[in-house]
Amino acid sequence: MYEDLRKVIDNSDNIVFFGGAGVSTESGIPDFRSEKGIYSAVTKFGRSPEEIISLSFFERNPEIFYDYYKSNLIYPDALPNKAHLAFGKLEAAGKLKAVVTQNIDGLHQKGGSKNVIEVHGSVLRNYCRSCNAFYDVDYIMDPANCKGHVPYCKKCGGMIKPDVVLYQEALDQNTISAAVSAIANADVLIVGGTSLVVYPAAGFINYFKGSNLILINKSETSIDSTAKMTIRDSIGMVMGSVVD
Repeated sequence: MYEDLRKVIDNSDNIVFFGGAGVSTESGIPDFRSEKGIYSAVTKFGRSPEEIISLSFFERNPEIFYDYYKSNLIYPDALPNKAHLAFGKLEAAGKLKAVVTQNIDGLHQKGGSKNVIEVHGSVLRNYCRSCNAFYDVDYIMDPANCKGHVPYCKKCGGMIKPDVVLYQEALDQNTISAAVSAIANADVLIVGGTSLVVYPAAGFINYFKGSNLILINKSETSIDSTAKMTIRDSIGMVMGSVVD
């Protein structure tokens, strides 16, 4: 199966990768919906992760939001794994045209990818809600810039919000257009590390028109029967082996 995937990659220079949380778990970043994430939210705050990282909760309870957010969604020491590095190499070789990711950790960029379409935003970017000044992740993690856990703008004093799509927020239309365009124009679509249950992002793959739909995922998904090739294994192990 690995050899078949290698042949598909060798014969294409128009590949797009669509990935989810499973790509980052191999770098030690747990899915916030995992048992650990749910346990942390419920035992400490008495609420589900989905409620805590919703827009309305952020606006009503920024202190609790940031307490949970900083502990469960930011992993500054995480490093790109074999999957991130493999896609970076494929882009450098002119084969991979884009990475469309549901992840917010910035590890694809650290792995060498440049054309990364971040459907749900990034923890690395943060903006003042009053004056729109930009702040990096180090700024919001520094207690000197916060009141309690909540970071504030040094220019105008406004509260800072992560550039992350929270529950109750719509996806950015330009980002949607870029993701759909990349997938629609690809010859090969590799889908990996995602259970394809988070919409609307999971619906993007319906725009793929090519014949080489490749699925790399440990668990069953809704596209198992339609994928040309399905590999039940670690995305890092598969891509690291094939690209190396």
